[in-house]
Amino acid sequence: MTELTAPGPVAVLIGPPGVGKTAVGPLLAERLGTSFRETDADISAATGQLVGDIFVEQGEPAFRQLEREAAARALREHEGVLAIGSGAVLDPDIQHRLEGLPVVYLAADFATIARRVGLDRPRMVIPGNPRGRFRAMLEERRPLYEQLATVTVKTDDLDPDEVADQIAAILGGEPAR
Repeated sequence: MTELTAPGPVAVLIGPPGVGKTAVGPLLAERLGTSFRETDADISAATGQLVGDIFVEQGEPAFRQLEREAAARALREHEGVLAIGSGAVLDPDIQHRLEGLPVVYLAADFATIARRVGLDRPRMVIPGNPRGRFRAMLEERRPLYEQLATVTVKTDDLDPDEVADQIAAILGGEPAR
């Protein structure tokens, strides 16, 4: 008998920008002997634009729709390691689709994330306080990431290889070394 639905990803990486989903994902997939897929890359491939450009040029609602569609499709289709966009978890349908899957929340402190995304550099004053808005977004989403996660790994003081090794060990794969 043929199975009608895919079993789902072996790991779904969630978390805010700058925690390492893109860097850790391929390393984890290698350790688990599977493939890596990232929904932001899916969106860029489908639209021919960088996700940041879509967000700016088409607006947040248009971007969030693309993000939801990409995440839903990848969760249906992909059986390897999957990194979903940081805001995809805001959608109740995506939250439902994550139930029962091995969801790995890559967490980091604000200072680490700010450094990784470039918000720690001295710069001209930009109206709207992007650093403050980014901090507020992180604080707003943190409880949701924690709620959805089956595993949480703090990435602050670890390099991507160390994070991948930790996750592989937790999920039962052998870290490559």
